[in-house]
Amino acid sequence: MGEFVTLKAADGHSFPGYVARPAGKPRGGVVVIQEIFGVNSHIKQVADGYAKDGYLAVAPDMFHRVEKGVDLGYTQEEVTRGREIAMKAAGENLVKDAEAARAYASSAGKVGIVGYCMGGSVVWSAAAHGKFDCAVGYYGGRILDNASLKPNCPTMLHFGDKDAGIPIDKVRVFIQQHPEVESHIYAADHGFNCDHRSHYDAAAAKAARERTVAYFRRHLG
Repeated sequence: MGEFVTLKAADGHSFPGYVARPAGKPRGGVVVIQEIFGVNSHIKQVADGYAKDGYLAVAPDMFHRVEKGVDLGYTQEEVTRGREIAMKAAGENLVKDAEAARAYASSAGKVGIVGYCMGGSVVWSAAAHGKFDCAVGYYGGRILDNASLKPNCPTMLHFGDKDAGIPIDKVRVFIQQHPEVESHIYAADHGFNCDHRSHYDAAAAKAARERTVAYFRRHLG
């Protein structure tokens, strides 16, 4: 359904992004930020889904500065490799590259951002430092480490109460600290949105996606 285009960050870095286009006039743009597995088949499917909802969806390759063409599956070996690449990719360049995708998607109007796992953490930083019209983050492991950030756009976050990497008691403290953020907790584990992973939870994924699309409708069009 989609194609790869070349995006350009503010520091001159050029890198690929997967773009899925809606059938008609876009309602707006949505930047889709990957997990630690790269712009793989699942992330492309997620972008395709937002295009079907009427948005110009752009999934930037957030690992390109570290390693080109990362496309991983979900074996333990690939999880380990993805984590290693993510550690090297961490930093302000992630927001720069998300902003490059936002600039591309802005031809469609207002632009939101959504991210999963590592991407959820990027969303939290982009909501505070970027120029997005709204932001939605799924189970970002570094959100709690950066709880002092203040989003400058409407922000929604999704968490799973069985996620060992993001302790639910700390999530509840975070939610109290950020009443301005629309936060939701599901009876699910980390990665519950990904139907390629063992922790996929259909009910939680459906509920979170419905809330996310409604949020985009409200803030983007």
